[in-house]
Amino acid sequence: MDRYHTEKRPPLLSVMLYILGLLNLVFAFDVTAADKSLEKIRIAYSGISGSQTPLWVAYEQGFFRKYGLDVELVYIEGAALCIQTLVSGNVTAAAVSGAAVIQSNLQGSGVVMTAGFLNTMDYELMVSSDITSPDQLRGKSLAVSRPGSSSDFATRYTVEKYGLVPDKDVAIVQIGSQPARFAALTSGKIQGAMVAIPVTAKAKKMGFNELADLQMLGLEYPQNGLAVTRGLIGSKPELVRNLTKAFVEAIAYFKTHQNETLAIYQKYLKTDDMDALKETYEAVGLNLISEKPYPTIKGIQIVLRQLASKDPKAQGVKAEQFVDSTFLTELDKSGFIDRLYKSTQVVTTRGQPRPVVLTAKSNAPVKNKTKVAATPALEAKPAAVSTTSVPTAPVSAEIEVDKD
Repeated sequence: MDRYHTEKRPPLLSVMLYILGLLNLVFAFDVTAADKSLEKIRIAYSGISGSQTPLWVAYEQGFFRKYGLDVELVYIEGAALCIQTLVSGNVTAAAVSGAAVIQSNLQGSGVVMTAGFLNTMDYELMVSSDITSPDQLRGKSLAVSRPGSSSDFATRYTVEKYGLVPDKDVAIVQIGSQPARFAALTSGKIQGAMVAIPVTAKAKKMGFNELADLQMLGLEYPQNGLAVTRGLIGSKPELVRNLTKAFVEAIAYFKTHQNETLAIYQKYLKTDDMDALKETYEAVGLNLISEKPYPTIKGIQIVLRQLASKDPKAQGVKAEQFVDSTFLTELDKSGFIDRLYKSTQVVTTRGQPRPVVLTAKSNAPVKNKTKVAATPALEAKPAAVSTTSVPTAPVSAEIEVDKD
């Protein structure tokens, strides 16, 4: 009896912890095994705006993982540097402007666009409160990111549409990223700048005037799309196919899930301004990003005409050289994309974005705004694009608000 009473039994808590430990080990093993089945890749993007909605949603809602890809998103300021990082092999794909893809391809890089997320420009020309008509731009300064950037093209295109001559009637000043341009505008250093949704909402609240809305000029332009190398297409076609599936499914998802998309915008656009977030969702996510994101051939032709005055290699080149729609066409013809809009399946999210409380609202696409400051000229000459190369620099994963 004494012996029985002196033996120590394992406390119940210890037994439970032991069992939980074993379960954790088994679970960790299973997760590790699952992760090993995913192909690890990196995708770079060069701007932070609504045009990146397909990329952010595909990542946050788990569509990449659904199609066997363990993706790391990398932000690299500037489309030219982003493309160079792609060519170097440091990233597998990039969400960038078509102009950067074209310039790189003309130099023999083999980079092409496999999808076109935004085939127009979501810029608005915001000017100081004392400017109410295009004629008042004469003698004023407008800020752009850098020569050859999308903001540079948009600014020159608009100025010429209004019958003014860039660098003569209106000074075009290189300032840098969108935050830098907006800061220069608010400080009075310049009198106007192209800004994109949702910064447009902030600018209007601060009293700046919207002189032109690029959406209303009817301009096709490869503002943002998915770029890969032809080498990747040849060596890993299934990877590119899975990327394409993830993106088109992400597009179908955000077009039918407003609140979830707005929560993702909060995270990446770093704002709780509901007016700005809803403007981004309605104007860009619903209205401008196509369910079937084919690259714009007409927009590429516009860029080529723009380049031709400075780069002989751009003369007489067919726009199709810069596009490979093989996988998108395959999905389209098979009915894959159409079926997405008939399905109500919800994919498990990656992480939990902050909740958004919104008034119930229809998810139907809204019509474009019809505000135009003045009747534009009939035709505009394309602005020159700089083809100066940018040295490759270490990749930065830091998220900062920027748009070329």
